[in-house]
Amino acid sequence: MTIEQFIPTNLNTNANGGAVTWSSPSNIALVKYWGKKEHQIPENQSISFTLNTCKTITKLSYSKKETSNNNFSFKVFLDGDHKEDFEPKIKTFFERIEPYLPFLKAYHFKIETENTFPHSSGIASSASGMSALAMCLMSIEKELNPEVSDEYFIKKGSFLARLGSGSACRSIEGDLVVWGKHNDIEGSSDLFGVKYPYQVHDNFKNYQDTILLVDKGEKQVSSTVGHNLMHGHPFAQERFKQAEKNITKLKTILACGDLEAFIALVESEALTLHAMMMTSMPYFILMKPNTLEIINKIWSFRKQSGLHISFTLDAGANVHILYPENEAEAILEFIKTELVAYCQNGHYICDRIGFGAKKL
Repeated sequence: MTIEQFIPTNLNTNANGGAVTWSSPSNIALVKYWGKKEHQIPENQSISFTLNTCKTITKLSYSKKETSNNNFSFKVFLDGDHKEDFEPKIKTFFERIEPYLPFLKAYHFKIETENTFPHSSGIASSASGMSALAMCLMSIEKELNPEVSDEYFIKKGSFLARLGSGSACRSIEGDLVVWGKHNDIEGSSDLFGVKYPYQVHDNFKNYQDTILLVDKGEKQVSSTVGHNLMHGHPFAQERFKQAEKNITKLKTILACGDLEAFIALVESEALTLHAMMMTSMPYFILMKPNTLEIINKIWSFRKQSGLHISFTLDAGANVHILYPENEAEAILEFIKTELVAYCQNGHYICDRIGFGAKKL
């Protein structure tokens, strides 16, 4: 598809208003996206597990403006509190998506949102938040044009979410989503995420993700700044090639169920992401001492137990512990007795693979 196909031609903007609510989950990339071109196009392909418990719930109320003007009109509320500091980001999002949703200036919007996890804690709240808002907006488009097909609805929802936050395009569906045009992934696109289209071994069904909240504070460096530091990065081009090759490798791993190869690839990807941050200019470190303590404990326990426990990291200090469902009991016991002590206030979240956004 091309971006022109997402420009509607027959919208009826006579609807006076209404309200719609969607929940959308976060996701955790297995092969990481780091670095982007203009218009939120990724420098490299990525593939992620969609999560289940960590999600954003957004209610979007809309009412027809009494007098038409050329301004966006909206207010944003998080957990019931008016959040003026969120509004510049939403305004930027609306400016990007207006060509594809020309009704935006005809209505006043009230955006009420809540997360099931700490905001800006290294769990991708922008991914779940922007994808939930994008799906609410798609519900309004379908109200104004009932001929919108289900396939178009999903693709355009992912396309719009990407313009708010790149990784948000991977939260619309599940359980595995690919973003970025890749020769080995049929239907893949830089414009939106696509549900992974191939057979996945039972080893990876209902995979578990326990998130250790090492640091629930705001990140020192925003993801946007981090992505921009890939421009002119001395290792950027080799990194982009590595990610492309790793998706090809992961396709084979997912088909055959090779848990050892999965662990090696996913942990390498996590450390590579942070290596790119540490070698950019200016350089920065988002891991904390407790992040490293947890990683070393995982390596030691895996060697001693033979269990298939692994970790991955987002652009933050928190640790996502990944493991197959049939090993959950022993691994959860290890997490509770050995790792929770390294979490801020002992906080962690038990999550697992999920299946994307839902209308409520």
